Amino acid sequence: MPDKRDYYEVLGVQKGCSDDELKKAYRRLAKKYHPDLNPGDKEAETKFKEANEAYEVLSDAQKRQKYDQFGFAGVDPSYGAGAGGAGFGGFGDMDFDLGDIFGSFFGGGFGGSTRTRNPNGPIRGNDVNTQLNLSFIEAALGCQKEVTIQRLERCETCDGTGAAKGTSPESCSDCGGTGQVRVQQRTPFGVIQTSRTCPKCNGKGKVIKSPCSDCRGMGRVRHTKKINVNVPAGIDNGQTFVMSGQGDHGVNAGPAGDLNITVGIRPDPIFSRDGFNVWCEIPITFTQAALGDEITVPTIDGKVTYEVPEGTQPGTTFRLRNKGIPFVNGRGRGDQYVKVTIEVPQNLNNKQKQALKDFEALANDKNYEKRKGFFDKLKDAMKGED
Repeated sequence: MPDKRDYYEVLGVQKGCSDDELKKAYRRLAKKYHPDLNPGDKEAETKFKEANEAYEVLSDAQKRQKYDQFGFAGVDPSYGAGAGGAGFGGFGDMDFDLGDIFGSFFGGGFGGSTRTRNPNGPIRGNDVNTQLNLSFIEAALGCQKEVTIQRLERCETCDGTGAAKGTSPESCSDCGGTGQVRVQQRTPFGVIQTSRTCPKCNGKGKVIKSPCSDCRGMGRVRHTKKINVNVPAGIDNGQTFVMSGQGDHGVNAGPAGDLNITVGIRPDPIFSRDGFNVWCEIPITFTQAALGDEITVPTIDGKVTYEVPEGTQPGTTFRLRNKGIPFVNGRGRGDQYVKVTIEVPQNLNNKQKQALKDFEALANDKNYEKRKGFFDKLKDAMKGED
């Protein structure tokens, strides 16, 4: 048998990883190598099958336990089987069902025994992932948007059966409708009888002799759909929100998957975000800073007025309470912080220059406390050097 890669290595996860980590890794690989996205690519098809096989084992708690303990032999008795000769450990050529033996230890089937999930039972559809780009204000306050996705839906032509009109799936003649076939194989344990997925019906127990022309026997077809979504207020860049039941339709009347929408937020020319707080910078004139003034401040809710106090210094920051980002799915919101910059006038005419000179002649140290303090410190430092 050709060498197989370790299942954990295939999915790119560590042994002992959580079910959630395992699921995320599988979804990433399945999306990357899915045959629908890589038509005619044999390598992608092989990697897709390899990922499916690894996830099928590791996502099942019992199979994962057997794999961790026995390796591939724990989930596939034919792996590494001997060619003949005396049996291992005194079993000789005894004919027994390995599934029954391991079932007594692990409480379940072994090597694909009949204690598997009903292949014709309900199967949940896969999740669908999409990206939605928003403006700063749309993300902050929430909005309604329309997204276009592709998803698998039940074929209306055959009503999801996969069979052409006037026909229906038939019971598989190889497995008698069970989806499992019994095989015997000589291994180091002796002659072992195991159950495997029926290769003719792929474990479904049914075969379709006349496939539906629209879905080609799959029972589902891919459609492009436009979905109206309600973006929650306060969502941040890179976050994902979920629309339940808007993913791929399930199989055998199984529930639909979810639609996962990841948000991208375009930079805003005025506002920036820090958690649930909003920041902006406002330039004011020298006169407004010196004498104080009522200014107009933009917020995500609209314009408000603010009274700049007399003697406001460059870099002063003031806070507008509850004018920030709403908490996602909660009550309350952050604050808005406004940083003041004082713009020095340029392109002065002679009259303006003279007015400033006259003002400067009337000023004294009381008007410039920072400058006075600086020169006092400098004078003290110079004395120390004498």
